[in-house]
Amino acid sequence: MTSQVVIQMAKELKKASSTNNAPIWAKLAEYALKPSVARRDINLYRIGQLTKENDTVVFPGKVLGTGNIPHKITLCSFSISDSAAAKIIENGGKLISHSELIEKHPTGKGVVLLG
Repeated sequence: MTSQVVIQMAKELKKASSTNNAPIWAKLAEYALKPSVARRDINLYRIGQLTKENDTVVFPGKVLGTGNIPHKITLCSFSISDSAAAKIIENGGKLISHSELIEKHPTGKGVVLLG
């Protein structure tokens, strides 16, 4: 069963997609509505391999704290472990919500979608 918070987030993402002609937000809404069993996990080590300094990253799953990230990033994810959040913030990075992400990047340009 999908929670009301997730349904509301998916609605906001779909609206942002149609308003800004940005397919990335529709794709995220699609991922949000998938069952939690179908969502993926990723660790900080892997994010560090796939990104570069000052990237804005969105991951439609859970971010785990295994490994370290060698540079600072701005991250939006559906879920994040406490250790991963601490490591990102310690490294000078930021954690943002989906609404902040849409506000800063309405068309989705400059956002790296992992997953």
